[in-house]
Amino acid sequence: MSAMILVFSAGMVAGGMNALAGGGSFVSLPALIAAGVPPVQANTSSTVALFPGGLASAWAYRDGLRPVGAVSLRALLATTLCGGLLGALLLLQTSSAAFTFVLPWLLLVASIALAFGRRIGERLRTRRHIHPHAVLALQFALGVYGGYFGGAVGIMMMAMWGLVDSCDLKHLQAPRTLLVSAANVVAVLAFVAADAVRWPETLTMLVGAIIGGYGGAHIGRRAPAAVIRAITLLATSCITLAFFVKTYAPALLHP
Repeated sequence: MSAMILVFSAGMVAGGMNALAGGGSFVSLPALIAAGVPPVQANTSSTVALFPGGLASAWAYRDGLRPVGAVSLRALLATTLCGGLLGALLLLQTSSAAFTFVLPWLLLVASIALAFGRRIGERLRTRRHIHPHAVLALQFALGVYGGYFGGAVGIMMMAMWGLVDSCDLKHLQAPRTLLVSAANVVAVLAFVAADAVRWPETLTMLVGAIIGGYGGAHIGRRAPAAVIRAITLLATSCITLAFFVKTYAPALLHP
């Protein structure tokens, strides 16, 4: 019972984080591992549990869907779906030991994207402009990352899109939510078909994430954006550091 309370609470926090600034998987994934779910299955279960919230966001933003620069949304969507499926299949072929080894680095990449992704995109936009074909190649790679792990993938997409589209970032929110959900939907279907989901924990977390997402949206309307961002970055940095210590400290201390 205590494990389910942990999973439910983590779902609420993760749902709230995704509604406020992103990074919910930083909470949901460690909580599932702490509850005794094997690492790869924890990742698949986390993706399924947080998926409905992202899908609801995509629906809410549907009126703002638009191309990204000269790249059509249809081409981006097809590319993301293919990449997401490949990423999900790669995850299903990854052993728990291998995923445990690489997880801290995935968290680190996601942390850097959360902290600096938008700023990097803005700076690069003033110096570089990339061809639409290169955009699709990068979008495919981000789709693979989204299907495999997905932490902060939406921020990475917007940073990359900033190289081909000079519009305000808020106008990219609609395509971002759609394409993140696209990578997730094929991953969810692959995980369910492969029977790689721990349903009791997943459904418990899903309910918590819906409640947290609803509450987070209300908090986001009132809390200062700088405070939300600072808390999110602090939490993700601490969790990333904890996973590095847990994974690599034993080998360093007992060579």
